[in-house]
Amino acid sequence: MYNELYAAWQREIDDPTLGALQTDFYRKIGDYLRRIKQEDQVIDKKSVKMNLLTREGLNVERMLEELLEVRYRKIIKTVTKSQKLPVELLTFEEAKMCETFADFSKSYKKFAGGLMQGQLVEEPIKVIIKVESTDPAEPTRAHRSTVRFLKSIPAIMGADMKSYGPFVPEDVASLPPQNAQILVKQGLAVLVDVS
Repeated sequence: MYNELYAAWQREIDDPTLGALQTDFYRKIGDYLRRIKQEDQVIDKKSVKMNLLTREGLNVERMLEELLEVRYRKIIKTVTKSQKLPVELLTFEEAKMCETFADFSKSYKKFAGGLMQGQLVEEPIKVIIKVESTDPAEPTRAHRSTVRFLKSIPAIMGADMKSYGPFVPEDVASLPPQNAQILVKQGLAVLVDVS
């Protein structure tokens, strides 16, 4: 796995275009790092093998950090420039994260183009509607807070142990009050008065 990481790192550093990675590349790297750290626990701290293993771990972390940073910049540049998601070059995780950015990029360019023509293009707000349970043991809608999202966030586990999301900017959702308060406090959403 070290050689695969080194080759990917070297290619991204040397080539200004985005390189292709296997869809499970990051999963494999994560497993590789985990194995190094586990082996680190059982080897004699003063041995030559431990010294080599420590150096290998540090090299892997440094290359991985640089690889992630360079790929991040290249992905942003590619999506912004072409407004197209280069799925064939991305890992599973990168493709999933880029979906909302590609939509944002298209919407923003459409907005900017219209504004330059003297027209304000307004996109309808996407509303997420959750089906509420009719189970009397469950909290009622009165025990929920409605929020409008300011930033993209992945799916979250609500205080009621239900999954909510993922959400993109301008999504509106009804959430348990505890979750709504946390999102507002972190600047990810604002409360919406629905009365």
